[in-house]
Amino acid sequence: MYSPKKRKRKTVTTTKKPSFKKKKPSPPTAPIPSLPDDLLLSIFARLSRFFRSLLASPQLYDTRSLLGRTESCLYLCLQEGNPDPNPLRFTLCLKPDRALSKGTRKKKKKKSRGNILIPIPVPNPPLAHWSGHASVGSNIYFFGGDIENVPSSRVLILDCRSHTLREAPSMQMERLDPSASVIDGKIYVAGGNQDEDSESSYSIEMFDPKTQIWDHMPIPCWEKRWGVLSRSAYIEGKFYLMIGSKVMAYDREEGRWDFVGYQMGRSWFWSCNCIIENVLYCYGGAFRWYDTKLSLWKIMKGLKGLPKFGKNVYVKLVDYGGKMAAFWDNRVPPTCSEDKYKTIWCAVIALERPNSEEIWGKVEWHEAVLTVPVSYEFEHALAVTV
Repeated sequence: MYSPKKRKRKTVTTTKKPSFKKKKPSPPTAPIPSLPDDLLLSIFARLSRFFRSLLASPQLYDTRSLLGRTESCLYLCLQEGNPDPNPLRFTLCLKPDRALSKGTRKKKKKKSRGNILIPIPVPNPPLAHWSGHASVGSNIYFFGGDIENVPSSRVLILDCRSHTLREAPSMQMERLDPSASVIDGKIYVAGGNQDEDSESSYSIEMFDPKTQIWDHMPIPCWEKRWGVLSRSAYIEGKFYLMIGSKVMAYDREEGRWDFVGYQMGRSWFWSCNCIIENVLYCYGGAFRWYDTKLSLWKIMKGLKGLPKFGKNVYVKLVDYGGKMAAFWDNRVPPTCSEDKYKTIWCAVIALERPNSEEIWGKVEWHEAVLTVPVSYEFEHALAVTV
């Protein structure tokens, strides 16, 4: 066998004292030392909303607007009791697909898009219950509502970029649950006055967000026995106003009010509704749309894959960047006291109109996005642009 010889270590001796030189400290490193602030803003502005939620900067949103990177975001408010001083507010967070259960090799992975509602800070002062609401750009406007069981004329603006509230000039009239419609960037507020004997019960106030000035809109001549105002919408150049069960339409070009009839108001009054690209949609046992030419409600076709809703389900519809977003809960009247929670679902539906006679809905996705106590109910759902 070969056995290598051990080598003897050579020892070196020296008479010189060792010298220890101090190392110069290295300069601190920056994550991106060579990029200017403008370029960093441009990079962050292109990030998804999930990552941008970690940042809050007016310059960031201004840069996104210049780059054309704005997007529509959904907001949902839940209330408990009447009124609720502490409502729950959420925004829909879209995430990539993710596996909910690993499973085995034989079983297919159960996947979900992972879209969830995440809570947002509740701003102060608290918002009133049963207030009218409308969105313009990245702001949500709240009009009137119930404050300590008294109708209010207060107007608040929620900035959805910073989730802060500020006050705007008040309305001239106290309103409870008024309707609000956006026409050419201005907000028309109608209804909500409980005093039917007042001469100003049917007054329509118009708010300009740019100038922060209130104005009035001409009102039609109707009999007070028709009831109070309850719904309004702007469709194909006309301002539709529901009074009790009757509907009037104001032609802006001709400056004239016309009586529309009863058919439009029958499904409009009791159902959740929204306007998407000049079409009025509602849900009342089925998804429907209103044909203004025929003055008739029609059932939307398609909707393959969308689960059937229960009889007592409550639905909120939202214009989600030209698509329809629907929120609903799966709770039926509880049969026992053990039913303490319910699940809130969301669906996004793409709309297609192949001709003037029909509208089809294609379900892009639907899934459970939140679980809350059964005592919480929908207050409002809106989409904003950020």
